[in-house]
Amino acid sequence: MTTPAKHSPARPPGTGRSAGLSSSEAALRLERHGPNVIASVPSIPLWSRVAAQLRDPLVLVLLAAVLLTLATADYPDAVVIGLVVVANTAVGVAQEVRADRAVEALGALSAPGALVVRDGTERQVPAAAVVPGDTVVLGAGDIVAADGRLVRAEALLVDESTATGESVPVDKTAAPGAVPGDADPGTTGPSTVLAGTVVVRGRGVAEVTATGAESTLGQVAAQLRPRSRATPLQRRLAGLGRVLAAVAVGLSVVVFGWGLARGQGFELMAVTAISLAVAAVPESLPAVVTLSLALGAQRMAARHAIVRHLPAVETLGSVTVLATDKTGTLTEGVMFAERVWTPAASAVLSGRGYRPAGAVTVVPDDVAGRLAIREVLRAAALCGDASLVAPQPPDDGDWSALGDPTEAALLAAAAKAGVDPAEELTAGPRVAEVPFDSARRRMTTLHRRPDGRVEVLLKGAPEAVLTTDVLAEPPAITSEAMAEAAHLAARGYRVLAIAAGVRPDLPEPAEAAERGLRLLGLVALEDPPKASAGATLAGCREAGITPVLITGDHPGTALAVAQRVGIPLGAAGRAVTGGELARGPVADPTAVRVFARTSAAQKLDIVRAWQEAGAVTAMTGDGVNDGPALRRADIGVAMGHRGSEVARQAADLVLADDELATVVAAVEEGRRVYDNIRRFLLYAMAGGAAEILVMLTGPAFGMALPLLAGQILWINLLTHGLTGVAMGAEPASPDAMHRPPRPPEQQVLGDGLWQRVLLLGAVVTAGSLAAALWVDRDGGPAQSTLFLALLAAQLGVCVGLRERWPARGHPFLPLAVLASAGLGLAALYLPALAGLLHTVPLSGAELLPVGAVALVSAAAARAVRRR
Repeated sequence: MTTPAKHSPARPPGTGRSAGLSSSEAALRLERHGPNVIASVPSIPLWSRVAAQLRDPLVLVLLAAVLLTLATADYPDAVVIGLVVVANTAVGVAQEVRADRAVEALGALSAPGALVVRDGTERQVPAAAVVPGDTVVLGAGDIVAADGRLVRAEALLVDESTATGESVPVDKTAAPGAVPGDADPGTTGPSTVLAGTVVVRGRGVAEVTATGAESTLGQVAAQLRPRSRATPLQRRLAGLGRVLAAVAVGLSVVVFGWGLARGQGFELMAVTAISLAVAAVPESLPAVVTLSLALGAQRMAARHAIVRHLPAVETLGSVTVLATDKTGTLTEGVMFAERVWTPAASAVLSGRGYRPAGAVTVVPDDVAGRLAIREVLRAAALCGDASLVAPQPPDDGDWSALGDPTEAALLAAAAKAGVDPAEELTAGPRVAEVPFDSARRRMTTLHRRPDGRVEVLLKGAPEAVLTTDVLAEPPAITSEAMAEAAHLAARGYRVLAIAAGVRPDLPEPAEAAERGLRLLGLVALEDPPKASAGATLAGCREAGITPVLITGDHPGTALAVAQRVGIPLGAAGRAVTGGELARGPVADPTAVRVFARTSAAQKLDIVRAWQEAGAVTAMTGDGVNDGPALRRADIGVAMGHRGSEVARQAADLVLADDELATVVAAVEEGRRVYDNIRRFLLYAMAGGAAEILVMLTGPAFGMALPLLAGQILWINLLTHGLTGVAMGAEPASPDAMHRPPRPPEQQVLGDGLWQRVLLLGAVVTAGSLAAALWVDRDGGPAQSTLFLALLAAQLGVCVGLRERWPARGHPFLPLAVLASAGLGLAALYLPALAGLLHTVPLSGAELLPVGAVALVSAAAARAVRRR
């Protein structure tokens, strides 16, 4: 049986569905009413950002130092300190603006969409493009894009807790006599849907009555003033900063007292102590962290991973368990029906994808066999809501699915058997239905036949259909069908059982029709594993991440796919089913690597069990039933293309390409961000420790005042400014995905970072003082040498800590180091700047020990960077 390709819509015309608005009318209404978005948060004005920077306690200390130097007529130091304040403020504001823009761009990428009827056809549009009068099609898992009045509802259940606070989902029905075009805005009740609410079950068609600020969601949002929250890492670092500030201030007081005891002036030592306290603390750390997180999110977006919550960037680096579903994640997600079984015959179908053309080879190839196969595929196609979309000229692409991929595959298979669903629905229009849900695992549609009777068509999981509650078949046929379903599932097929029956009239409720049906047969659908799935999961294991398969499919199908993509079965050695979980908790859920036939609650329990075992979990999902588990997981990952809106909104990360490899790329970015922050901490704190040690120990070597306040601040500006920001943008370490994830309880200064800070601080201190004393031995300018040596040593540490050389493709850090070194030399050789900083030029011979200190510091940093 071979038929020409044709587009076969599954939905009947004339069921409350209008042709919708025309594209031109929708454009006019969009211009008149504006985009369907809630009022955006007003951008922070520049003066407010500057004021926030100046309110920083350490900056306030610097401003006090400016006033003190002006009061004592120390104008050069006042100018230097003022320049540092201006430069730090400018850098901080610029970083804030850049981070905000990055987050705004990500928000635009992850904006929700809506399925509307335009020009007589269904199309997916951004939620912002929905206008009053639009006909919106709603399905399970959708977030309602705008307020509307229902003109059609089939077992529609809506969670309105976001709008009304009511925790129990509400049944919705179409307004009596409702037709598109007569909806009034501002009405509420069982026949209306509200923007921002969630479709839990069923389907509906609504005409939009209010969008944007006029919608319920818009009116609520107008009363809110959302506040930005620091990420967990930022909060930990803020606490660390307070500790460091207290230590630095304490040591600066010691330096102040030590200087007074040696006869130095009060004003000089006060300004010096204040400057040292500021220089010793990496005050640019919060800005570097914010920028690193925002840039990390942008890099993830470039790799098709859209971050919805900024803390997810840092958490990704700690993921130890990746719980993944099967369809569309490990597999292609492009279903096609390959085999059909009936008690009378079996068949093999050719042709892949959704193109409704191919051959059907029936065994035995007789009239009865062909009729049996056609009957199964006809029922499977009519019991669904998907549509096939033909490639649009002039492109010659593949056919695609609008709706559930499984139902679309059944449409294509029916077309191969000569079934035209549109003609069938005209002859027997759908009059009622019982939608599919994850608990029942089956769907039923009821159709009015020309003779007035009602035809019942049912499809679902074999174990939900091949029961005495549903079928009126001899036990031998049911047993044979169960054995065939298990055989097909073990070969990796997704198996559906199809049943049918006839009733004299429409039963009430519709569920009553699901009794005493006749088994038509089984349809086995193939969804091959992605070519990249095996390599991706192997990369996970190499990175110390344990892959776990959690699916609603048959255990045989789950095991077959797990073996093909390389997921070990774990200590359990088999798949654990949802039925087993329902009978009682598994002794050790973390010993299981494959879970099958799981419900939404069980997925949540599995994630919770791993978390209680100390794992940091990432969970992928696409359906409305995945929402609770996605929200519970440390990182919820939703599919961008085929995922429901509920899944996308519950997730921390949305995969724009639906590729599991993108999760691994996002984990690498998470590790990159965390590594760069720790690298900056090591660099900045080692430099701060060296500056304090130089001021404390320098007098013991005959240097009454090793460095002036302006010199300290200039070093701090050059080391924490450009170079600090550049370190936050460094590429990932070569071994980032070849080592276990960091323990979630590890402190930001853990894993030996404190020891390395002290070691590098000691090396920088010793080298800088040695260079100054070497020059001083011949009567040279010791203070200027110490100034330049301390700067060069810290830049050497920066260079040594870099993981990748040469700089090809990532030149920002080398350029920042060169710029900082050039400004350091300008402080000695540019007369105006040298006058402000009280420095003098160094000769070629005097520069040699400075260069040696930089090399030694770089070598020391390179030696300890991975320890």
